[in-house]
Amino acid sequence: MYVVDGIAYAGEQTKPVTVLSVRAMDDYKLWLRFASGETKIFDFIPLLDAAGFAPLKNKAVFDGVSIDYGVTVWDEGAIDISPEYLFANSSDC
Repeated sequence: MYVVDGIAYAGEQTKPVTVLSVRAMDDYKLWLRFASGETKIFDFIPLLDAAGFAPLKNKAVFDGVSIDYGVTVWDEGAIDISPEYLFANSSDC
């Protein structure tokens, strides 16, 4: 248990996951550097058929990836993916 601002939470407190750097690679992969210092590769191909990510099939849109407050985004934040998901589902470099 831990307490933040007078509110008790179950479990152990974990540090937030944030992306510091991102780069689009060939074959719809992302190179990511996290605040923990770890670098990973995320394969985006399995997600491209999801409605929310369909615009990323356009390689020019996919290549326009950026970071907004530690979150990986495209199209000025209209499309995003959680840093926790990226971290958990990426492979080590």
